[in-house]
Amino acid sequence: MTGETIGDDPGDDDGPTLATAGEFVVIDRLVSGRVQADAVTLGPGDDAAVVTAPDGRTVVSTDMLVQDRHFRLDWSTPHDIGRKAIAQNAADVEAMGGRAVAFVVAFGAPPGTSVAAATELSDGLWHEARRLGASIAGGDLVSAPVWVISVTVLGDLGGREPVRRSGARAGDTVAVAGELGRSAAGYALWERGVEGPAGFGELRQRHLTPQPPYGQGARAANAGATAMTDVSDGLLADLGHIATASGVGIDLDSSRLDTDRLAVAEAATAVGADPLAWVLGGGEDHALAATFPGAPPPGWRAIGRVLAGPTAVLLDGAAWEGNAGWQSFD
Repeated sequence: MTGETIGDDPGDDDGPTLATAGEFVVIDRLVSGRVQADAVTLGPGDDAAVVTAPDGRTVVSTDMLVQDRHFRLDWSTPHDIGRKAIAQNAADVEAMGGRAVAFVVAFGAPPGTSVAAATELSDGLWHEARRLGASIAGGDLVSAPVWVISVTVLGDLGGREPVRRSGARAGDTVAVAGELGRSAAGYALWERGVEGPAGFGELRQRHLTPQPPYGQGARAANAGATAMTDVSDGLLADLGHIATASGVGIDLDSSRLDTDRLAVAEAATAVGADPLAWVLGGGEDHALAATFPGAPPPGWRAIGRVLAGPTAVLLDGAAWEGNAGWQSFD
């Protein structure tokens, strides 16, 4: 997601800033009263946290969010940003067939940022982590010219083998869990300044706070998923990673995507866009896409099949000519 420069950070004219309060006072405020998840045996307060790994292995992933590139402070509240930062990292662990148990968060912001805004960000982080039964085990606070949030997630495989991108085989069923196209629709509505009917408000919010299908990664792994990925860049782009890693082709059935297309069709009309393009290339919904040797488990819906090759992702047997997904350095 890109956006224009938005100027000053949220502030509280009647309260302290990060600079006036000081690093350790702010950190104490951010961690005070927080209850750690069972997997965190030692939280903030020492040089490092201690997190248990009952499986004997730990799933680790890291993401960064940079102001004006991944979020805008004139669109999102700090609470929204915190939720998004956790959700997109947790989805990566889900895509391996695991469960997020703890997060480490580094936050950089201008010295004039209010302590109230930093606290609201922390509340958002904790809100989303608690939805998973996880917690924020530690982190860092530094001065930066704009807001930067870096999150590292630690996950548990629960005794299962990780589901990689490289296991898809010809004849497998391609399926998704979660919804597609909503974040892209919301972004377009924000960018064009379109508020519209009540449903548009929900789409706008879905861009700010994605809703990964928590728990479906482990369900897919238990059901024998042969490959899986988080749909962060776009359905075609992320399935392309599976196709490349597995050396297979993938053919999607557009009729199986009608539910998603229809859900964003009115918004697409309002901004003059193609709703199917949002579904196929929008990204940032953090749905899960996987391949299965048979029918997908409950919570998943079949959308296509795996082919012997060539390595490509097709729609109804043909190449898609539109945008396939997000590029980090565009």
